[in-house]
Parts: sequence; structure tokens; C-alpha cells
Amino acid sequence: MRAVIPFKKNNAKSRLESLLSPEEREDFAMAMLGDVAETLISSGCFEVVDILSTSIIEYDGVNVVLTEKGLNEALNEYLEKMSSHSIHEPVLILMADIPLATVRNIRDITSSQADIVIAPGRMGGTNALFIRDPGNFHVDYYGASFIKHFEIASRIGLEIEIFDSFNLSTDIDEVADLTEVLLHGKGHAAGFLKSAGFSLAEHRGRVGIKRQN
Repeated sequence: MRAVIPFKKNNAKSRLESLLSPEEREDFAMAMLGDVAETLISSGCFEVVDILSTSIIEYDGVNVVLTEKGLNEALNEYLEKMSSHSIHEPVLILMADIPLATVRNIRDITSSQADIVIAPGRMGGTNALFIRDPGNFHVDYYGASFIKHFEIASRIGLEIEIFDSFNLSTDIDEVADLTEVLLHGKGHAAGFLKSAGFSLAEHRGRVGIKRQN
């Protein structure tokens, strides 16, 4: 079984630019990647963990596969290469900005006997996608990708399971999402935010964040 993490470091997390400098955004992206990679490794489910990266990076315990292509093209090429080399082992695609993912989440999603398991993100994205046979599927991210992946699998008669999980649905894109990292995170991403001076704060009766000057 394999896992692959698509990753973009350059100009990472642009929607956080009101709070984080470009360098901080890259460091935060690397911290989240570290949480995701370590969770996949610790699960013990995978013989191979690959990071599909647009930048030269190093990370212990994983393979880094460089690509200059966009997300869909890079992932579909990855799946096609597995098929062309007769590697039909299951693949889990997990986004690099899901720092709350746990070992239990990974073991549960990969224990499914369905052909395709989709863990939707908030607003209909696809945060995790488990493909039992990579030769039978192609991905189509961006926009309402949950619907697109469900329809792709349905058209070719694959058995589909929807994996509902707060941890896997929580992708970190917006400023408000940082609250979830500080509330629930215990890894590198939460550590980065704390070291950068962020903490939880009450705002209009709800929990938010503040940054020390």
C-alpha cells in the first residue's frame, strides 16, 4: 500500500497573508506537511510514502518526487505510472494541509473494502482519497471535487464509501482555520503557531486567535 501527499511550498497558503509573511507561510506549510507525513508513517499502513512536490525539499522517511505539473496532472501521471508498471496496490492521497489527521483515521480509511473511499473537506473538497486500484481511476481536484470524484467512481461502477471525519475534513486555508489547529492540534503545525506568538482568545463569544506583538 502507498500514500502520496501533494505539496506546494512556494507561495503557500496565500489566504493567510494577512497574518503570516511569505516565509512564515512556507514554514507553516512545512510544519503541516510534517504532521501529515509523520501520521502516515506512524500508521504502519504503507510500504511507501511519497511527497509529490513542486519544490526541492527533504523529509526523513519518505520519498520526494519532484514535479512541475499542476495538481491534477501530477497526480494522474503518478497513478498512470503505477498502472503502467503493473503496480496495482492501493493508494491513499492525503492533502498536505490536514494537520489534525490521526493514525486512527488513516487505519480506518485504509481498512475499508470499498473501491473508492472519499473523505470530504468542508464545502465539498476532497481531503483524502483512498483508491484500491489506481489503474481504474483518475482524479479531478479543485472546486467541488467531492462531487466530481463521486461521479467518476459511479460512472465506472466502483463501490464508494464516504468517510466522515472532523479531523480529515479540517483543511487549513483561512485565518479562522488556525483556531482549529490551536484547539485540537498537538504536532508541528500547532507548535509553529505557538512559537510565532499565536494563542487562543475570545472574540464576540467565540474562540478565535490573537498574536502577540
